[in-house]
Amino acid sequence: MRIFDPHIHMTSRITDDYERMRAAGVRAVVEPAFWQGQPRTNVGSFLDYFDTLLGWEPYRAAQYGIQHRCALALNPKEAGDLRCAGVLAELPRYLLKDSVVAVGEVGYDSMTAREEEIFEAQLTMAAEADLPVLVHTPHRDKTAGTRRTLDVVAASGLPAGRVLVDHLNELTVGMVADSGCWMGFSIYPDTKMDPDRMVAILQEYGTARMLVNSAADWGRSDPLKTRQVADAMLAAGFTADDVARVLWHNPVAFYGQSGKLALDDHEAEAPAEYAGNTIKRG
Repeated sequence: MRIFDPHIHMTSRITDDYERMRAAGVRAVVEPAFWQGQPRTNVGSFLDYFDTLLGWEPYRAAQYGIQHRCALALNPKEAGDLRCAGVLAELPRYLLKDSVVAVGEVGYDSMTAREEEIFEAQLTMAAEADLPVLVHTPHRDKTAGTRRTLDVVAASGLPAGRVLVDHLNELTVGMVADSGCWMGFSIYPDTKMDPDRMVAILQEYGTARMLVNSAADWGRSDPLKTRQVADAMLAAGFTADDVARVLWHNPVAFYGQSGKLALDDHEAEAPAEYAGNTIKRG
């Protein structure tokens, strides 16, 4: 079984998680830029973070045979912070990097006018860079936030098929399915979705344009939730081909629209170190 986790924040995870993910079948991940738990106070801290997603994290992942790609953006949580405004001027050159396969996460946190302005600007950037977009839907007022998200996407002129609307649930999946956008679901231990609820949604809506992720980060989360969904699908009567579609082929198809995904079918030899550093100690 090959698994592609299309939304996971590995900078928040320990190296042992890569080992566990590899054993569970994970062979590729996309790491979107996100909020690190406390406000960043200057543009330089974002650029160092972006550089980590382009350098150190792919190195760590490669040690366990996992291919790492990223999505870059000014995330919704910090979009309203004027100290971060300069990030938008820096993003276009980063979006040209070979391992950047999408713009994201973008969207709403508190649904402010400033967040919407930054959301719209980054949708324009995605169109100019010819990249798909990963959209975060707010944790509060999710139904209203998802509906407004779809309105903004439609007004942008960006094709719906190049947009992945994430963190969906039973209340929001229908409107996104109708929009033509891709549908993303985050599987968590306590919040968001769980494997059984995800299976029920797949039984109702089918497997087309469906992506399942762990969204594992610095909070209580689990990078093996994608594998748990795969096992739950099989237990519920889905075929191995169905599982492969949701857990591998769909994320490959979505991020492949970047023209830069280029996953290797064979395992490349992992680099011994990155920038003079190594995960080995002793």
